[in-house]
Amino acid sequence: MQYLFDENGKRYLDAFAGIVTVSCGHCHPDVLNAIIEQSKLLQHATTIYLHHAIADFAEALASKMPGNLKVVYFVNSGSEANELAMLMARLYSGNLGMISLRNAYHGGSSSTIGLTALKTWKYPIPEGEIHHVVNPDPYRGVFGSDAKLYAKDVQDHIDYGSSGNVAGFIAETIQGVGGAVELTPGYLKLVYDIVRKAGGVCIADEVQTGFGRTGSHYWGFETQGVIPDIVTMAKGIGNGLPLGAVVTTPEIASVLAQKIQFNTFGGNPVCSAGGLAVLRVLDKEKRQAHCNDVGSHLLERLRALQQRHEIIGDVRGRGLMVGVELVTDRKEKTPAKEETSVLFEKLRELGILLGKGGLHGNVFRIKPPMCFTKDDADFLVDSLDYAMSKL
Repeated sequence: MQYLFDENGKRYLDAFAGIVTVSCGHCHPDVLNAIIEQSKLLQHATTIYLHHAIADFAEALASKMPGNLKVVYFVNSGSEANELAMLMARLYSGNLGMISLRNAYHGGSSSTIGLTALKTWKYPIPEGEIHHVVNPDPYRGVFGSDAKLYAKDVQDHIDYGSSGNVAGFIAETIQGVGGAVELTPGYLKLVYDIVRKAGGVCIADEVQTGFGRTGSHYWGFETQGVIPDIVTMAKGIGNGLPLGAVVTTPEIASVLAQKIQFNTFGGNPVCSAGGLAVLRVLDKEKRQAHCNDVGSHLLERLRALQQRHEIIGDVRGRGLMVGVELVTDRKEKTPAKEETSVLFEKLRELGILLGKGGLHGNVFRIKPPMCFTKDDADFLVDSLDYAMSKL
């Protein structure tokens, strides 16, 4: 579930969930059983042949979506999901230019690497018509928490850096790889209006924030009070299975009917059965409410820790999507790169596995399996306290 064991039997608390992927817990019996039973019957059939597992899963997933988000495409990863979303946006709008945020991560394929805006993950290759606007980061952002000024930057980009029309805008609601950065409240509502007026579609990347992880809402975009035109998801959708999805409206989906839309493994019976089991487990075990409860406790304890240790510059996030940014100077917000690396290893020795994020690798990413308990949270915070005291 939330624990891993090494070859000597030492137990580790997994506070990173295989990079925010293990939503239900490692080897969750319900998910395992669904995968095993389906594997015994039929392991693979492409989408050329209709299999009930893919339809059952698509129906269950669509029922979780607001508005007219009713058409589901299955792929194998978040990068593939974002590739497909970008293709849809360009075909539907008839425009080419895509807008994403600085500090964003949307994948590592040759197209999505263009949407990604962290030098750590990029190669010097052609990126196409992709532009990065100022990041609405309440902690480090140039406009603080002023959503209107950040939105004006998007409008300025459209006015000065494009033909006046764009294909689409993509954003995570809480930037994952970028260090659990929650966008300034009210930002997406303003930007979605601006982008739609410029002929573009709005894409929500829910690869890390989806399926109740934020606690307050099932989807991250709901925290900003918006309904996107396209939603991409992966990671937690399959609890570790290679699975991703794109959900959109019938109108946008119709553009893909011009050609054959096909994915060899996307929606194969085993992944579909596993994905459906994940949805059922999250509902049955009330994981969204659990994330809200445990996450609130974790954030409260981390903020108390921040009062004790000067190195903690910021504690942020919601539910079990949390970031702790370490700095050597709170006023200057100087990234504590070396200290973060030392603490990272110290925590591993203490039996805790965390993630690191942000451009400088100075943010601890705490995004455990959703079965993480308050006792686990206390052990994590106490261990952080101990390690920081010894620094």
